[in-house]
Amino acid sequence: MLSAIVMIPVFAAIYFLVTKSHREAFLYVYMPTVLCLPTWAHWMIPGLPDPNFCTATVLPVTAAFLISGRRGWKFSIVDVLVGLFLFTVGYSEYTNAGWSEAQNLLFDMIAMGFLPYVLAKGIVEPNGLRIAFVRSFVWCLAITICTTLYEFRFGFNLYIKILGPFFPGQADGWVTTFRYGLARVAGPFAHAILAGVVLMFGLRFQLWLHAMGAWEPRLKRFHIGPFSKSMLLNLTMLGGLGITLVRGPQLGAVLGGILGLVGQGKNPRLRAKLLLLGVLVIGVPLAIQAWQYASVGRANAVDSNQETAAYRKELIDKYVDIAMQHAPLGWGRSGWPKIPGMPSIDNYYLLLALMHGVYATLLLVTIIVVMMVRLYRNGMRYAPMKPAGSSLSFCLLGCYLGFMFSIATVYMGENVIPVFFLVTGFADGFLGGGGDAQLLKRAGAQVIEVVARPRFARVVA
Repeated sequence: MLSAIVMIPVFAAIYFLVTKSHREAFLYVYMPTVLCLPTWAHWMIPGLPDPNFCTATVLPVTAAFLISGRRGWKFSIVDVLVGLFLFTVGYSEYTNAGWSEAQNLLFDMIAMGFLPYVLAKGIVEPNGLRIAFVRSFVWCLAITICTTLYEFRFGFNLYIKILGPFFPGQADGWVTTFRYGLARVAGPFAHAILAGVVLMFGLRFQLWLHAMGAWEPRLKRFHIGPFSKSMLLNLTMLGGLGITLVRGPQLGAVLGGILGLVGQGKNPRLRAKLLLLGVLVIGVPLAIQAWQYASVGRANAVDSNQETAAYRKELIDKYVDIAMQHAPLGWGRSGWPKIPGMPSIDNYYLLLALMHGVYATLLLVTIIVVMMVRLYRNGMRYAPMKPAGSSLSFCLLGCYLGFMFSIATVYMGENVIPVFFLVTGFADGFLGGGGDAQLLKRAGAQVIEVVARPRFARVVA
């Protein structure tokens, strides 16, 4: 019964729903459960799906939204793609492993995928909470980063140390890993590379808030040298991503930042052409060289970095044929034949094809590509925006590029799932509301209100 502590944020959400609104419950209770608490911690209920902090909290917030908060919903192709992707994953598990194994996955797909997408799309843009949503996202991660300093210093995950006794055996598979003699922090996200993916989103969002001037000049309680509040959060997000010591999401953040620069110059179309030229002249040869670097085989690797690259190359060589044997719906979450010496599938596209088939993989890629195309078109239509870096379309476009690159190096699991669907719902609602066109009209008034009237009740009034 100790695991029943997953209900604590549920009670907090109900309190907010009774005394305030579903909007505040979403921003100030549900968002922290996604970004500050682990999803590996489940309350095991015999015969029923096993909720965690995230999946339990989303239910009352969604119920309140559906009862009283539906307005301004604009259907899009992404609604269909998200629904099809989540259904395909759940149906794949059902056909491969039966209902007893599929029920928890189906529950997770709904509660960690579909419902976060619905809430972010249905609450943020229709209520003018664009900046409030991104600020909440960044604040939650800033708090989480502060807690990970313990893990970075002592090499032990604080969340496992505190919450592990309440969920016996559930965190046994998650251990702090090391690189260069330093702990790679994971925090509530189970593994460092998953933390890196989430923090990549946080860094991109904070840089957008910085460009928008959406923070008060100083922290209220204390000052740290000459640094403004926004600059401190920039450094916090950058430092948090840095101490994960994960190359994939860090490089993804760099690629996303480069793509975001397209919308900042006086001639964005020229910048886009120069970027494409750079990809062809520099990127393609680098990609070929990287492929050759990884093709030597683990036995011939000269160091651990090349061994890791060779391992990922061998995964593709050996597991693609296995995936194609059950191409439509995969083998189920754990049903595919395992190759000795390759316990970890460090490529989510390959892992998804193995688990749930080519259809699910194509649907996920389609969601990402469709969002990127729509964001690019919207961003280019209104670029360049002032101040530089204030285009949310290009910010989100960079997020998707970074994410698309990152999951080629790690599986999409734990907190990354609700984060991805929250961002996708937010982005789809943003585009449905006009995208950067509405940002040009309303950003100034929103920033002034957020800075001058910090209480949430005033922000949403």
